[in-house]
Amino acid sequence: MSKLIQATFIATALLLAPANYSQAGTCASNCGAKPLQFKPGQYIRVEIVNRTSSLVNLEQFPEMRQISLEPGQQFKFHQAGGTKSNFSMVFWNHGGTSLKAAVSKPNFGTLRVEIKPGNIYPGDRSVYILNDGRVSVF
Repeated sequence: MSKLIQATFIATALLLAPANYSQAGTCASNCGAKPLQFKPGQYIRVEIVNRTSSLVNLEQFPEMRQISLEPGQQFKFHQAGGTKSNFSMVFWNHGGTSLKAAVSKPNFGTLRVEIKPGNIYPGDRSVYILNDGRVSVF
C-alpha cells in the first residue's frame, strides 16, 4: 500500500509541475528575409532615393564622381556589365548622422536603395554587389 501512495504522489507531482516545453521553430519563422541576389553578369539598373531630411552624398568607385542628393531626390544609373565585377557605392551626409540603407528588388533587373535616417550609430555607409550577385549593406 505504501508503494501505491508513493507512486500516486510522484505521478500527481509530475502532472501538476509546470512544464517548460521548448518548441522547435522552422527556418521560415526565424531566418529573416531572403538576401537579395542578382544573376552574375546580369544588367542592373540602380535607383537611389534620399528619404532623409538632409543632403546625402554618394560615390560609386571608380566610375562615378561624387554627387549629392537633395531630400526626396532620386538618382538612377545602369550598371553596365551587371555583376561581372564587384560594385560598390558609398554614401554619407555632412552632418554625420546615422543613415540606414533599405535595399529592395522591385523587379528582375532593378536594385532600389532607399537611404533613410538611422537609429544606430554609425549606421550604414555602403552597398556592395559582389561578383556572385549577392547584395550586402555595410
